[in-house]
Amino acid sequence: MRLRELYSRPEKTFSVEFFPPKTDKGEESLFEEIAVLKQLKPSFCSVTYGAGGSTRGKTVELVERIHRECGLEVMCHLTVVGQSKNEVRAVLAGLKEKGIENIIALGGDPPQGVVDWVPHPDGFSHSVELVREAASYRWFSIAVAGFPEVHPRALSREADLIYLKEKVDAGADVVITQLFFDNEDFYRYVDDLKKIGVRAPIVPGILPVQSAPQVRRFTAICGARIPPRLERLLAKVEEDDEGAARLGIDYATEQGEGLLSFGVPGIHFYSLNKSRSVKAIFENLRL
Repeated sequence: MRLRELYSRPEKTFSVEFFPPKTDKGEESLFEEIAVLKQLKPSFCSVTYGAGGSTRGKTVELVERIHRECGLEVMCHLTVVGQSKNEVRAVLAGLKEKGIENIIALGGDPPQGVVDWVPHPDGFSHSVELVREAASYRWFSIAVAGFPEVHPRALSREADLIYLKEKVDAGADVVITQLFFDNEDFYRYVDDLKKIGVRAPIVPGILPVQSAPQVRRFTAICGARIPPRLERLLAKVEEDDEGAARLGIDYATEQGEGLLSFGVPGIHFYSLNKSRSVKAIFENLRL
């Protein structure tokens, strides 16, 4: 089922993101976690690209396998970084051939260690171009990324909002946000987008904390902030991953309750390839 159809239904969506494991053992573990989460009947799952498109082949392979073996709707990540237009078109054609209907079109992260990213000489420069390309196939339902705290490379908040609208106008069906830990940032973001005419569903992306060092690393990379209250809570579990995981479940449950009361169309969970926290939050929220 395409994203536009999933988000047109009255019930809330529940979706989960995975990343491609680096080893066979990691892949085996991932499918064990997927088996647990499948019992919760997620609306769809997604599979990420690595920085610089480094996992392109593995991502597509995993998307096809999950779709084929697990019977789940899958959204494939596709990025601008590190790929020529022909390489992107080959991926899109392959996904269509395999019956994969959903993608999320992203700018993507540059390769590790690269600060000043330069587009591929024969590639797309911006994610909106990728949206237009995918839309031209008249097959895909397209998601794009939203940034409640502003994209780290945006010229301004206003410019970031306008660019998001441009992506929706180019053919995107849904907006899935970057992780955030203060719901007020999301509420303000949704209100601001509505004011400029964005009517696509805006889905919050939630990261259940797994460890204090890990969440600090992730927020530094993506430009999200850790609110003072969460910072105080993390300080108590700085070297206690089990305690951090329990904190993550409680905090994400609280976020989810507020978001559902606000009226979000669903919640997208950044699972880090682990089912425990997502399953617990799902049950806490009675999804």
